[in-house]
Amino acid sequence: MKKIKTTPLAPQEFEVEQISDNEANIMAYPFEVGYAISLAHPLRRFLLSSSVGYAPIAIKIEGAKHEFDSVRGMLEDISDFILNLKEIRFKLNNEATEAEFNYSFAGPCTIKGADLGNDEVEVVTPDAPLATLNEDSTLNFSIKVAQGIGYVASEDTAIEVDDDDYIALDAYFTPVRSATYKIDNVLVEDNPNFERVIMNIRTDGQISPIDAFRNSLEVMYAQLAVFNSEISIKAPTTIERVEESPDLKKLTTNIDSLGLSARSFNCLDRSSIKLIGEIVLMSTNDLKNVKNLGKKSYDEIVEKVQEFGFEVGADVADDVVTALKKKIEAVQA
Repeated sequence: MKKIKTTPLAPQEFEVEQISDNEANIMAYPFEVGYAISLAHPLRRFLLSSSVGYAPIAIKIEGAKHEFDSVRGMLEDISDFILNLKEIRFKLNNEATEAEFNYSFAGPCTIKGADLGNDEVEVVTPDAPLATLNEDSTLNFSIKVAQGIGYVASEDTAIEVDDDDYIALDAYFTPVRSATYKIDNVLVEDNPNFERVIMNIRTDGQISPIDAFRNSLEVMYAQLAVFNSEISIKAPTTIERVEESPDLKKLTTNIDSLGLSARSFNCLDRSSIKLIGEIVLMSTNDLKNVKNLGKKSYDEIVEKVQEFGFEVGADVADDVVTALKKKIEAVQA
């Protein structure tokens, strides 16, 4: 049965599943039907278009005048060299936003991303191949690396470079390699018609998935802030979360988990007691006074709560109590 509401349920749970250094799943729930995709889709757009990263914007190669040229003794022609360079991901140190680097190599050798790192720049794709030099060949080149967002065509980076000796490059700054989401259903008070969004974020190593997600939220808030300049928007009540608290997780568990008899469960349910934490916060007299709760049912509930690791009327840490009460209010709303 659908309840009449005056405000939609606000999501209260946030989880992060770290798959690797460069990949993570970020989950939030429960959302009202249709709300999850309303949030997930724009966040995905911001992740892909507004994440700040680094990319080479121009290159100068000794002996080469344009991208269709070639260098004696190098296996790759300049166009292949440039394609390989675009696959190498840089990260400038000391909060620099632009830098120029000079390199010189002598063959025979295979040049990889790791060979381009120094005190000023970190290469987060060290195994990416760049070029192969034959014996008695040399390769001297310079790279300009800049910070930016999204994709910038070579016609536009050429304006930034303003040097005829350099070949302007298409710059793909975005450090987010993929951002996808899926939405599934979650149960809230026996109602399965609520949603959970799971966002999978994979980066190239310039930035962590969590930082990329945080940045996309900041961009979204900044875009929406324009409305608050003319329309006073009441800030929503935030739910303080007690991070990594095993007690809070147990206390916010549904009373179904206690394994009570039907009579004991029904007495609590009819009194709108849904969470184990509600029982723990009650005094023994309050529990005894639950309507239609007899001594046998009372003893059973006390025993089951003890098996769960708590006592009725027990002292609970203040921060846990605060978070628990807000969770109870949300469930009863």
